[in-house]
Amino acid sequence: MGTLLFVLALVILGLGLLVRLAPSNPSQWHLDPGAVSVPKKPNFDLMRPQDGSRAPAQFSEPPEALLQRLNAVALAEPRVSVLAGSPAEGQITYIARSALWGFPDYVSVKAVDDGAGGSQLLAFSRARFGYSDMGVNGKRMTAWLAALGA
Repeated sequence: MGTLLFVLALVILGLGLLVRLAPSNPSQWHLDPGAVSVPKKPNFDLMRPQDGSRAPAQFSEPPEALLQRLNAVALAEPRVSVLAGSPAEGQITYIARSALWGFPDYVSVKAVDDGAGGSQLLAFSRARFGYSDMGVNGKRMTAWLAALGA
C-alpha cells in the first residue's frame, strides 16, 4: 500500500512539473486572432468579426494606445506574463497560469485600425492542456474588457 501511494505521489508530482515546466514556443502560441482556425475543443474564447465568434470590442483610441492600456490590465493580474509581442508591434501573447497547478492559458490579442481613428480588439484565449476550460478564458476576456471600459 505504501509503495502504491509513493508511486501515485510521484506521478502527480511529475504531471505538476510537466504542466509548469513545459516550454512555451512563441511560434506555436503567438498567433493572429483574426487568422486562426476555430479549435475543435471547447477550451477557448475567440473574439473576431468572422465565423460566429464573439464580436471584437470597439474603442475610440488608436491600436497602439489600446494595447498599452490592455498590457497594463493584463500584467496587473497575478500569474500573467508576456510570451511575445508588444503594443508597438500591434499584437501581444500572454501566458496566464492557474493558481494551484499553474496550467497555462495563452491569450493572443491584436488591435487593428478601424479606419475612423479608433480600433478593434481581436483576441484568442485558449487552454494548452485539457478538453474544456470551464469558461475560464471567456471570463478572463470579459474581465479585461470591463477593465478597459468596453
